[in-house]
Amino acid sequence: MLATPELIREAPQWSRMGELLPRWREVPLYRDRLPSPETLSAGTCVRQSFARWPFVTKRELRKDFPRNFLPSDEALESLLAQELVELEHTSGTSEERTPVLFRRGWWDKQEECVLRLNGFIARVLEEHPEARRATITTPVCNGRSCPTVWRSQAQRTFGRTLFVNLARIPFILADAELARMAVEIADWSPQFLDVDPVHGVRFALYCEEHGLRFPSLRFVLCSYEFVSVVHRRILERVFGVPVFNLYGSTETGHLLMEDERGNLKPSHETAFLEVVEPDARNLGELVVTTLTNDLMPLVRYRIGDLVERRELPYATTYLLHGRSRDALRRRDGRLVTTWDVDQCFAGVAGVVHYQLRQWTDGDCSLRFVPDHAGLGTEALNLLTARLEALLQPPGQLQIEARALLPPEYSGKFRLTGPA
Repeated sequence: MLATPELIREAPQWSRMGELLPRWREVPLYRDRLPSPETLSAGTCVRQSFARWPFVTKRELRKDFPRNFLPSDEALESLLAQELVELEHTSGTSEERTPVLFRRGWWDKQEECVLRLNGFIARVLEEHPEARRATITTPVCNGRSCPTVWRSQAQRTFGRTLFVNLARIPFILADAELARMAVEIADWSPQFLDVDPVHGVRFALYCEEHGLRFPSLRFVLCSYEFVSVVHRRILERVFGVPVFNLYGSTETGHLLMEDERGNLKPSHETAFLEVVEPDARNLGELVVTTLTNDLMPLVRYRIGDLVERRELPYATTYLLHGRSRDALRRRDGRLVTTWDVDQCFAGVAGVVHYQLRQWTDGDCSLRFVPDHAGLGTEALNLLTARLEALLQPPGQLQIEARALLPPEYSGKFRLTGPA
């Protein structure tokens, strides 16, 4: 039987993991968790044994860091002093913040590799080898990329990237602050915006209200958290350029890139992806094995997100469903993901952002920030009917318009989840 194109693409990954196994075995965390190369050479290959290797979670990453990754003769303080490595931290969306270690230059290199999976973006990067970006995201990630205190524009400029915003809650930004952001972006003339969708939408609405456009802009990149159809609609409407989803995490690097057809394509060069415990629609938890971060390799890492793997005739694509902790249950026990809920907002104008919460008895409440004209009666009725059909709450869905919706402690915004 002829191998499918997807199997052909994955074959080098198995070979690559076989090559990396001796290095992984030297990492203290994996020393007693992974099979020895001698065991495998006796007749069992990586592909045959891989599913029996134990999972890794954030808890293991934090425990005894950095001694769980660095050899005994290397000190993190020395590596940092020599500016050989970067130490970052996860935002703490699902649990306490976790340290992440990688060599200088690794982040940018793996990001560009994944970005080029999108043909449109690849062409822009070819036209603009020194492409500039302006980043608008939650300012609680780390000291370098998301400043938590006031900094000048020069202090927020790193190479070809300008970090623009300084506020944690975008809905309360004053016009003067939004005007400052717009002036900085206009002067910077970026080829693309790199945005957290909620922060990006708040800025977009200000630009729309004041008739602001950025002629240099070629596309908008959404990352950092789940991209809702309501966010995408506003970003496309205001900026008039393609909006693409880039998925990954601080600890894994980038994993999936949306192409011009709206499909999320995996980066075979940077990571091996599994979907564990899939249900009837091939929806399960994403497990990641990274292939390029030699300082802090992650082997069968449970990232905490739900994805749906879709096998197409000539490719494998993925559909992001949101975090496991944000999933809901309807009365018949069926899992309802963030993506499921978000599809109820497709074609419904008048919403900037929303939060849907489910109580222990199954009742649900929806709070939303309205767009300019608000949510009309017809649109409200359609949205209510869709959500009630999906969730099957025992009582009537409670809906409330709000001027703002606060973020989580991590600074990110949960669209769905238990109350």
